[in-house]
Amino acid sequence: MVTDSEDRWVFGYGSLMWRPGFPFIERRTAVLHGRRRAFCIYSVHHRGTYERPGLVLGLAPGGAVRGAAYRVAASAWPEVYAYLREREQPTETYFEAWSEVRIDGNGRAPALVFLSDRNHGQWAGALTLDQQCELIAGATGLSGRNIDYLRDLVLHLREDGVRDHAMEALLKMVEAREAAA
Repeated sequence: MVTDSEDRWVFGYGSLMWRPGFPFIERRTAVLHGRRRAFCIYSVHHRGTYERPGLVLGLAPGGAVRGAAYRVAASAWPEVYAYLREREQPTETYFEAWSEVRIDGNGRAPALVFLSDRNHGQWAGALTLDQQCELIAGATGLSGRNIDYLRDLVLHLREDGVRDHAMEALLKMVEAREAAA
């Protein structure tokens, strides 16, 4: 268990990978087992509205997901944690967990992870690529266009050496749909 005097790890699998927004000591590639990255959350805040929901990433059950782990100094933890709660929980679509992640060069460590709440009204569940495309194309929220979120994901996964063929195919579909609109 983590004590108040210990540094803490935060695991990011979406926008936290490329835009953490908080001070950290180091960033490492990490893997979380038992969950997979998926567009499974209706976005009514950051990338859509209640009238026109978009989709954002969540961690769906099964598989494994490669992301980024950030080590946060114990002294900065209260402010970082408050920031993360405000950023990640505007509609309480996730629940917080301390999950063991495999951190490149650091072995295993508990990390704060925001897991998808499958009982929340914004849980979209397993959607086909066509359904995801329909929701993402044209959706915009307080943080901008939904396609930009998807594009950032694909770009930053590539920068981290990850080729996610499903996400790349989805991006091509959304770009084609938006170009045709």
